[in-house]
Amino acid sequence: MNSVLLVCLLIVIIPTVFSKKFKEEEKPEWAKKDISDFNDADMERLLEQWEEDDDPLEPDELPEHLRPMPQLNLNDINPSDPEGILQASKKGRTLMTFVQVADNPTRDETEEITKLWQTSLWNNHIQAERYLVDDNRAIFLFKDGSQAWTAKDYLIEQEKCESITIESKVYKGKHSKDVKQEL
Repeated sequence: MNSVLLVCLLIVIIPTVFSKKFKEEEKPEWAKKDISDFNDADMERLLEQWEEDDDPLEPDELPEHLRPMPQLNLNDINPSDPEGILQASKKGRTLMTFVQVADNPTRDETEEITKLWQTSLWNNHIQAERYLVDDNRAIFLFKDGSQAWTAKDYLIEQEKCESITIESKVYKGKHSKDVKQEL
């Protein structure tokens, strides 16, 4: 019984000891250091080694500055429509828009109104993140910038929308005081 136990232990222990010995010899000098002694260069090499066998990321998973530019079909773009050209150039790029709520609302009212607008946009498959920047102002961040113009068409129709700003161009809401005075 004891001899069987001894043989089993040897079968488990001996390969482990030898494999550790051989693995230590295969490691580069920087990898033999204690992890607490690693400097920035050692950590960078470790990260590169870690990512070595990873599959490459899909283009939409890459950071925006590494993504390939979207292919623009110039035949589909109307040269007399600068807004259409701008919209096509923002396809697949992050874009921020500023939305101003009318009638001097409180911060809580702005929160509720813009949350409702964001939900409506999401329900129409327009993904926008929303950030309040003032009591009556919010940023809508679009991961696909071309969606900002579709969102603009929706937002300017809303009764509480004073204006929306896209790429430094201000679009007045149809119910804003400025538009009513022009009529």
